[in-house]
Amino acid sequence: MKKAQLLKTELLDYQEAWDWQRQLHSERRFGAIPDTLILTEHPHTYTIGKSGDESHLVADEARLATDGIKLYRIDRGGDITYHGPGQIVGYPILDLHDHYCDVQRFLRDLEEVIIRTLAEFRIAAGRVEGLTGVWVDDAKVAAIGIRVSRWVTMHGFALNVNTDLSYFGQIVPCGISDKPVTSMAKLLGHAVDFAEVQDKLAQHFAAVFGIQFVERVSVGHRVTEGTVVVS
Repeated sequence: MKKAQLLKTELLDYQEAWDWQRQLHSERRFGAIPDTLILTEHPHTYTIGKSGDESHLVADEARLATDGIKLYRIDRGGDITYHGPGQIVGYPILDLHDHYCDVQRFLRDLEEVIIRTLAEFRIAAGRVEGLTGVWVDDAKVAAIGIRVSRWVTMHGFALNVNTDLSYFGQIVPCGISDKPVTSMAKLLGHAVDFAEVQDKLAQHFAAVFGIQFVERVSVGHRVTEGTVVVS
C-alpha cells in the first residue's frame, strides 16, 4: 500500500492555503513528496471558480471588505462557494498516475469519502444525478471543486460540519438557486466533534484511495498535526 502524508492545520488564511497547495502540487509533480491530504479550516471567505458566474455573488464586494470577508477568484472548476469556521476543507494533492487518469472517477471517489464519513454519524447522504457534491435529500452538505494539472490534483472538498449557514445567503451556492445548503449540525440537531469528523474523513480517504497515512509531527507553522513519509 502506498504511503502518504496527512497535514492538519488550525484556522488558515485562504491565500496562504492556496500558495501552499501550489508549492505542494509542484513538489508532488516532481516526486519530491508523496500523495498528500491537507485538512484545514478557513476564516470567512468566498471563492469563485474559473467557470463561475459573477452574478452569483449577491453581496456587495465593498460590504464584504468592511465585514472582513475575503473574496478570491481562483483556478479550480465550479462556481462560487463559501468557506468559514466550522467547515472542514480538504485539499488532496494526488498524482493520479499512481491511481487512475480519470477526473470523473476522482470526483466520484471524493464524494464516496464524504458519504462514508457521514454514515459514521448516521447521516444517509448520496449523490444527485448531474450535480457534483454530496447531498442529504435535496440539500447540499459538501461541495467539491478541483483542478488537475499534469494529472496532479489540487483544491478539493468542503464539508459543512458546524458551519454558520447564513453566509451562504450572500451567494448562489455553486450556482444552484433551487436547492438549499445544510450542515451536519443542522441535520443532527447538535454541534459535532470537529476533530472526530476530520479523523473519520482521513480514515475513509485512505481506504477509498488505497493509501496509508504514516504519522509523524510535521515541521512548519501551518501544521498542528501531520505525517511525513519518505518513500
